[in-house]
Amino acid sequence: MPAILDTKTASPFRLEAYDAPYHIGAVALNVRDLPGLTAYYRNSIGLTVISEAAEAVELGVDGEVLVRLEAGASQPGSAAGLFHLAILLPSRADLANWIGHAARARIPLEGASDHLVSEALYLSDPEGNGIEIYRDRPRAEWPRREGAIKMATERLDLDALLREARQGDYPGMPSGTRMGHIHLRVGDTAEAEAFYAGALGFDLMVRYPGASFLSSGGYHHHIAGNVWNSRGAAPRGEGEAGLSFFELVARDAGDFETMRQRILAAGGREDAGRPALSDPWGNRIVLRR
Repeated sequence: MPAILDTKTASPFRLEAYDAPYHIGAVALNVRDLPGLTAYYRNSIGLTVISEAAEAVELGVDGEVLVRLEAGASQPGSAAGLFHLAILLPSRADLANWIGHAARARIPLEGASDHLVSEALYLSDPEGNGIEIYRDRPRAEWPRREGAIKMATERLDLDALLREARQGDYPGMPSGTRMGHIHLRVGDTAEAEAFYAGALGFDLMVRYPGASFLSSGGYHHHIAGNVWNSRGAAPRGEGEAGLSFFELVARDAGDFETMRQRILAAGGREDAGRPALSDPWGNRIVLRR
């Protein structure tokens, strides 16, 4: 599994999501209030501003862009689009430290779940974009049923997690933090499986009622799609608030070329050497190495 070096401690973090031919990179959002959203992702979420211009701000960790905010959303988001972006912390201690920060800063949460493979906190930014902040259990501890990964949505004990939080000012998300997965609102899960598994080659890992979870390299999921509030949704329109695009990152040159050919065969195009296409609901994907 690829290791990500913590520049402060020289300790290699092992991220399960990155032990795969493809993982999720930056997630870009069309926003109405660029300064306000920049402050939120910096101060409340704990990301660092990497680049800043009048039309876009990039935030992340270790110089790696995780969230790109693009000014100019001209109309509200429609039913399809982002359900949540999911920021993956290196350890349970890091998750505890973040929830301690959220409690002190009075950042409202919308949920907290133990998914058996991971522990997750849920919230939304001021423009309604969903955010998951989570940590993975080691892959060897993931429960299985008839050979398949078993996932569930059980109550996460927030009081126990808070007791593990470090006291004092929150210094921001730790080195080694990355984008773990993306969860989309789609119009039909069978069609989503046909696109992401059939056309792009991801593996179907788990089905929930109204949701499908797909991955590369045996991870629990890099991409999910649900119809809980978007069944039959039409494609997204130009200028909508919410998801602009998300990056699919190839591990090496061979994986890049394999996915490049899949994208082009599915009707995608290349722009300055970056193959890109949209799923049936206008959720745009950009490939990079």
